[in-house]
Amino acid sequence: MALVNEHFLKLPGSYLFSDIAKKVNSFKVTHPKDDVIRLGIGDVTRPLPQACIEAMHRAVQEMADEATFHGYGPEQGYDFLIDAILKNDYEPRGVHLSRSEIFISDGAKSDTGNIGELLRWDNSMGITDPVYPVYADSNIMCGRAGVLEENGRWSNITYLPCNEQNGFIPSVPESRIDLLYLCYPNNPTGVTLTHEQLKAWVDYALDNDTLIVFDAAYEAFITEENVPHSIYEIKGAKKCAIEIRSYSKTAGFTGLRCGYTVVPKELTAATFSGDRVALNKLWHRRQCTKFNGTSYITQRAAEAIYTPEGKKQVRENIDYYMRNAALIREGLQQAGLKVYGGVNAPYIWLKTPEGMGSWHFFEQMLYEAHVVGTPGVGFGPSGEGYMRLTAFGTYEDCVEAVARIRKWLE
Repeated sequence: MALVNEHFLKLPGSYLFSDIAKKVNSFKVTHPKDDVIRLGIGDVTRPLPQACIEAMHRAVQEMADEATFHGYGPEQGYDFLIDAILKNDYEPRGVHLSRSEIFISDGAKSDTGNIGELLRWDNSMGITDPVYPVYADSNIMCGRAGVLEENGRWSNITYLPCNEQNGFIPSVPESRIDLLYLCYPNNPTGVTLTHEQLKAWVDYALDNDTLIVFDAAYEAFITEENVPHSIYEIKGAKKCAIEIRSYSKTAGFTGLRCGYTVVPKELTAATFSGDRVALNKLWHRRQCTKFNGTSYITQRAAEAIYTPEGKKQVRENIDYYMRNAALIREGLQQAGLKVYGGVNAPYIWLKTPEGMGSWHFFEQMLYEAHVVGTPGVGFGPSGEGYMRLTAFGTYEDCVEAVARIRKWLE
């Protein structure tokens, strides 16, 4: 008989955002006339940049002509997009990479979940808390997380609390960890690390032979000068870090699907006998086996992001969302709430009033203000007592949502 991977049975009954959708749908059934404003799931609302649309139209026409038709492409991505990434995302920041260190994908979520396949199941791991659920869930699936304890934590995960006391900046652990996930600008708290703070993590990784998976999906939203856009701006990071990026929020590709992962050739991990193995080679082999590459049409759209017109249009969309973030942050602060984030990231992290639980606050805000957020506890134990709001709605919806929340709280 076929035996199931029993680690899947350890997962929560459903994904966080599925639970939210069920609760919202239940509300809509019982309140069909009430308009609900969704500031929960981080999906964008602005259309694709016109430069990307035009590039896709040209690519579609190529696919209609036998002379320019494209079948299977390289699993690692086309050179035209990789070259654009190197020239625009890294060289201006003094980071020098080769083509073979960039791997185009169908989005950051896939690579974040799949990258753990390169490592033994019994590596110890660490995550910031609260954290994007995929980091923990993908490791639960392979048995790396251990067993769920009564306190809601997994036995083989080192949790690095991010709370008001430490300004939502985790402390470098005293013990060593094999695998560490960092996301900056952070989802869900919206905070960032300065150059000096990120250097402390790179130094820790180099001293302890730790592999960092650095999720930089929101780097395009950074506004402050001393916040690095790439972990490779820190000396030595190529020896200890994989970086994952996404076009989903940057250019509205949530429905188009495209991102990329950087695996430096200097980066190695050990065999059980102590030999060192290049992870770049392993990831290349994995992708060739399990991934047929991102579509040609999509990669042409991504390339257009880096044109002068594309850069301008992407910046306009990012500015639009950050205007929303400022509106939400300032409006809720004026309502007397403690609010964080929204400066270098499109997320607002608010503290629920009077110690109210995250899900309780979520349900009251839904039923009384008709606004949807994401309960902080869904991102980890340290998220209890907080709520995440996104700035990806329309400006008009954000204005209305803030007005409703303020009226409800009063």
